[in-house]
Amino acid sequence: MDELTEVADAIADPVRREILVMLRDTPLTAGEIAAAFTISRPAVSRHLRVLRESGLVTDEQAGRHRHYSLVPSRLGRLAGWLAQFDAERSAWTRRLAALETEVHRTRRDRSRAEPTSTPRTTTTHHSEENTA
Repeated sequence: MDELTEVADAIADPVRREILVMLRDTPLTAGEIAAAFTISRPAVSRHLRVLRESGLVTDEQAGRHRHYSLVPSRLGRLAGWLAQFDAERSAWTRRLAALETEVHRTRRDRSRAEPTSTPRTTTTHHSEENTA
């Protein structure tokens, strides 16, 4: 199995995605992770094993506790693959912005070209203040 598929399979489960979010800022023990879920501890352990085998987390034994840490670099290839879709959306955003600019230019040019029946005047109102 290639790295991209392995990582995608690992993050396919919502529990595993939540574990990754929990580990984003700080390492946690298996017990701390399990306490956040209503599923059994053995089920959480299976999710942690999948994440560890995919290389998304590492574990380190510290006394009686096992600490899990996120390995963000493993998400890089998947993020790069997903970015191609953001680039496409970005291209459409640029195209729509260019279309909007052309619409504004056309409206401006038409309003300048149309003869006006009454001259437009701009009135500026000033307020006067009396200071003592």
